[in-house]
Amino acid sequence: MHSNLLSILLLLTAAVGAVLIARRLKLPSMLAYLAIGIALGPHGLALLAESEEVQGFAEFGVVFLMFTIGLEFSLKRLQAMRNLVFGFGSAQMALTALGTGLVTALAYGQGWRGGIAVGLAVAMSSTAIVAKMLSDRFELHSRSGRQTMGVLLFQDLAVAPCLILLPALAASGEDLWRSLALAAAQMVLVLALLIWLGQKLMGRLLDAAARVRSNELLVLTTLWIVVGLSFLTAQSGLSLALGAFVGGMLISETVYRHQVEGDIRPFRDILLGLFFVTVGMLLDIHYVLANAHKLLLAVVLLIAGKALVMLIVTRIARTPLVASLRTAAQLAQAGEFGLVLIELARQLKLINDSAFQITLSAMLLSMFIAPFLIARAARLSGDMGRGDWAHKATVIHDIAVHSIDLGEHVVVCGYGRTGGRIAEFLAIESIPFIALDVDPQRIADARAEGINVVFGNADRREVLQAAGIARARAVVVTYPDAHSAERVVRIVRATRPDIPIVVRTTDDKDVARLKAAGATEVIPEVLESSLLIAAETLVQAGIPMEHAIQHVREVRAARYASLREFYQPAKK
Repeated sequence: MHSNLLSILLLLTAAVGAVLIARRLKLPSMLAYLAIGIALGPHGLALLAESEEVQGFAEFGVVFLMFTIGLEFSLKRLQAMRNLVFGFGSAQMALTALGTGLVTALAYGQGWRGGIAVGLAVAMSSTAIVAKMLSDRFELHSRSGRQTMGVLLFQDLAVAPCLILLPALAASGEDLWRSLALAAAQMVLVLALLIWLGQKLMGRLLDAAARVRSNELLVLTTLWIVVGLSFLTAQSGLSLALGAFVGGMLISETVYRHQVEGDIRPFRDILLGLFFVTVGMLLDIHYVLANAHKLLLAVVLLIAGKALVMLIVTRIARTPLVASLRTAAQLAQAGEFGLVLIELARQLKLINDSAFQITLSAMLLSMFIAPFLIARAARLSGDMGRGDWAHKATVIHDIAVHSIDLGEHVVVCGYGRTGGRIAEFLAIESIPFIALDVDPQRIADARAEGINVVFGNADRREVLQAAGIARARAVVVTYPDAHSAERVVRIVRATRPDIPIVVRTTDDKDVARLKAAGATEVIPEVLESSLLIAAETLVQAGIPMEHAIQHVREVRAARYASLREFYQPAKK
């Protein structure tokens, strides 16, 4: 008991220190967890030991991640992505497995069966790493993000046939095709049944939990849904994560989506961190150093090969070069399900220990490199996008067409929920505006309602110029990401030193930085919501409404310089 408690204390201490350092260096926290696994695992200081309990908890980190990703993808959106899932996904799996299999069979002398096993393992990419980075960077619904998630979903669907295929390869090949056909039919049947029943029951189940008015019951119900659907898919021969993803999609169709996402996030982050620790524990640093030349070649082949496959697939599909590069970088690493497959291949003796160690180490190293590669590709593709005149001309022309008749208008940067509400108020007052956004579906929906929303990144000077920034009366920035908002503010201020810039931020901590960048006023959502709650509390406690509102006015007068004269009481 005390030994287990000491291990937990050691792990938490290392996690706090490593994540703090990673945040200070502006690195992904997953790298901190990976480093902890290497340093404290059996191949490092041997202070943490692998166990089935730890592995089980770590696997649920991926389960909860897939659940939260499912909340972002409704059934309608997934149906619209079917060409990406089965088109891009199948092409990526087939080409990567074929290329890796040939290299394994010819270079390592493992035979065609071992080549297929290694090829399928390497073809998998990391849902845990990529999906979390895309979510953190607000890129899930970008073109590259949708392509990447389509491929990752196909890989999750392919796990079950792969788990059946490898034992069949190790035995005789007589029942191979029958086993694969059975697995495919089983997968389609289980998913169709879950979705059909889920659409009928999910809303009613959450309604019943919500009527009790107990947040604890709603959290427990959500956990029961996640674990229950994961159990059902696992018992059906599919992956745990696939059931969780279906559960997330079903809940995304209900009004409880945002509440559930907030409740489940702490479970996801903690368990996902534990997963990355266990991944780090697998890397034998002594083997890496002793075989550095072989591993370097293997890592280069893995990353470059997977990136090249996706670059070819996306370019054939006429994806712009910028999005193709992002997609290629996002999928150019091994994945957690690949680690399961390569371990199974070793157990079934499809590959020898040398090929296993080389492949496993290369896969793990590629997962370490992935966050840096994705970030670097994003910066590089951004630079290329700024120089892609053909693509730029099309975007700029469309923006200019929608702003040419505007003058004394407002430029709204970001047409989400906040941007949409601002647009409603501007329309009521007959103030002309143009909104810039990068979500194609959101733009299409807004245009269908006759709202002046166009595709464009507001952190591009030429985009703002095309939107008529020189003629505009004000700019509103509604981005949830403070870093992106700061870039827009600096560009606007450099272009129009005199124009008012109103910025929305989620927290008080970014106010000073955004004002230093040039924002006229920064509205923290936390402050506004707290003021409304405080005023309502005073009223319900018996304080006259006029007094409660006066308190709110005083706080706002102190915080918002541009509205100080309005909020301060009139002098008698």
